Amino acid sequence: MSEVVTGDAVVLEVRVAQMPSRFLALLIDMLVQVTVLVVAFVLLEAFAIVSDPAMFGAVAIAMLVLVLVGYPVIFETVSRGRSLGKLALGLRVVSDDGSPERFRQALFRGLAGVMEFWMFSGAPALITSLISQRGKRLGDLFAGTIVISERGPRDASQAIVMPPPLAAWAASLELSQLPVEVAAAARQYLMRWHELSPQVQHEMGVRIATQTAAYVSPAAPAGVPPHAYLSAVLAERRRRDQARLAQRLGPQSPPVPAWQPGTAPYAPFPPAGPPAPPTGPPASYPPPAGAGEPSGSTPGGFVPPQ
Repeated sequence: MSEVVTGDAVVLEVRVAQMPSRFLALLIDMLVQVTVLVVAFVLLEAFAIVSDPAMFGAVAIAMLVLVLVGYPVIFETVSRGRSLGKLALGLRVVSDDGSPERFRQALFRGLAGVMEFWMFSGAPALITSLISQRGKRLGDLFAGTIVISERGPRDASQAIVMPPPLAAWAASLELSQLPVEVAAAARQYLMRWHELSPQVQHEMGVRIATQTAAYVSPAAPAGVPPHAYLSAVLAERRRRDQARLAQRLGPQSPPVPAWQPGTAPYAPFPPAGPPAPPTGPPASYPPPAGAGEPSGSTPGGFVPPQ
């Protein structure tokens, strides 16, 4: 995951495309380009006998430039950052601030791609991608772009899901002040939750949840376990980030599912005040996704700072 800051000072969380998926996308694009070039030169050869040699050379050079440079530039401009290979692999090129790729940026990437891939067999792109924390090649550095993955993780056990009883409460959260470092610590805790003993699960969860609650409002309902509180905060934060990114990329982006409190299997929590008499069994908070059952009893919720 990576963070991008928009021109409105809004932090968006995006998934940077990995090297294998970018390589496969590039391979698909190059196969398409080579196929188009072969067909184009076969047709040119058929007309070479009636064409002037100078005219034939000019048309051949124009065709070469159109396929090698025009193909990525046209596709990425029209489709807002996706060539055929990126479309097949679920990748997209966006600006560093999360906005759609512009023609000028696509042109920089296309011109740099000729040098990186066709002249030097991809060596400059590989070296710069390994050095860059965001996997940027030279074209991305020149254009101010980044390649992201629009598809979620394949392993659903690694996804942080919204606890249904907290969906209505999470929709009203103020998350703009939550630091990136605190959110990253909470995510690491949830990913490692099943590896911890029950006591460590609770103690570490209370510490991180209390730290998170200092930047998030309103306060959590009473009795919410730390892992459920952190899961709700991060799941809502990610949903809003995806919604902002989809809005910036335009209507061609896949729709972002939104939580509907009325359809949750649990009733929303009442506002703070005197506790109401119990009307049924208390809401249950399952462990984080992918976590097995704890080996012992885990204490209850935590008390957020006032």
